[in-house]
Formats: sequence, C-alpha cells, structure tokens
Amino acid sequence: MRKESKHKGWNEIKTNDSWAIFKIMGEFVNGYEKLSKIGPCVSIFGSARTKPDHKYYKLAEEMAQKIVEHGYGVITGGGPGIMEAGNKGAHIAGGTSVGLNIDLPFEQHDNPYIDKDKSLDFDYFFVRKVMFVKYSQGFVVMPGGFGTLDELFEAMTLIQTHKIETFPIILVGTEFWGGLMDWVKTTLLHANNNISPKDLDLIHLVDTADEVIDILNDFYKEYGLSPNF
Repeated sequence: MRKESKHKGWNEIKTNDSWAIFKIMGEFVNGYEKLSKIGPCVSIFGSARTKPDHKYYKLAEEMAQKIVEHGYGVITGGGPGIMEAGNKGAHIAGGTSVGLNIDLPFEQHDNPYIDKDKSLDFDYFFVRKVMFVKYSQGFVVMPGGFGTLDELFEAMTLIQTHKIETFPIILVGTEFWGGLMDWVKTTLLHANNNISPKDLDLIHLVDTADEVIDILNDFYKEYGLSPNF
C-alpha cells in the first residue's frame, strides 16, 4: 500500500479517496440490508489457523450447535479454522449460519458451511467490524491471533464508553486467556488504574459450551434482543 501511494500525487490520492466513499457506502448498505433480516445471532471469533482435529475447533462446533438449539443464529468471519467450526455447528443444527468474509492475501477464504444467502464479502475491515458489533447479541471469543484480539478489545471499548448497548463477551479457554486477564487485572487495573473495576464485569471466562449458553440465557432473561445501536 505504501509503495503504491508513493507513485501517486496528493491530488490523485484525494480523488481516489472521494470515489472510495461510494464503495464504502455500498458495503454498509448491503450489510445492513442482509443482516437486519436474520434475527438474533451470536458471533464466534477465533483463529483461522485452527485445524479440524484441534480441541478448540471441536469445542467451537459444539458451542455453535448449542447456540442454535437455544434460538440464536451464528455469525463468524466466514473463513477457515474456528470460523469454519462455528458455521459448521450452526449448519449441522439447522440454524442460521452467517459468514462475514474479508478479502485478504492469505488464510481467508469462504468455508462451505455458510448459508448461501448469508455470505457477505467485505474489502474494508472497519465496515465488517460494524456489522459484527451491530447485529451480534453476544461475542464468543475462542483462542486466536491479532484479529481476534482486535474484535475483543473493540467491543469492550465501545461498551465501556457507552457507544453501543452492553452484550455478553465470553472468552473460551482459561488456559489461553487466563494470562491476558491476569495482566488486565494486575497491570491495567491495580498497578496503573487505567480501567475501572466494573470494566471487568464486561468479560466472562469459561471453558465449556454449557457455560456459554448459561451466560447468554441469563443475560437475555433481563434484557431484550435487539441491534446494539
């Protein structure tokens, strides 16, 4: 990207940016049109590199099935790994299976378990992230890399700052997430006072599919199901 921009003058860049607005608008309109019709869904995040024989892939598949059995659809990033497991579980259970795919130079490709009419493709990460945040009734965050962390902290920030409605954020895998949560408590909270104690109430740390379902059901006994902004 930076190498390409060096060959363009500022005026050319400005013109390209202006026309890009229409493409961005198109992605927003298409996303809103399709996702507003699908009903309550839970997003499952995690690594694209997780193989089908891995315990976290199997757990994500099990969770997705149970999420569907309790009346929700499943949204994933549409790719392989944990995303595929989430769509697969939803598909097996006969529920809504949504994939928000992103055009990347590696790793990302559509998995075969997404409903044909619920597969969306994005060029812009920020548009895709808006769709996750707006239409998800909960984030189930499996072990993953930078992209997974990005989605996690984005949601926490938006809820913390009251830019969106509160919804459950569930980290799955104590052995994976435990160190991060210890650092958040000891360094961010206690050592530096960079967050408030109540901010930790936004996050649940679990290890099983049944715990995920209990958290979702308990939350929505008290709150209604609706888009988050």
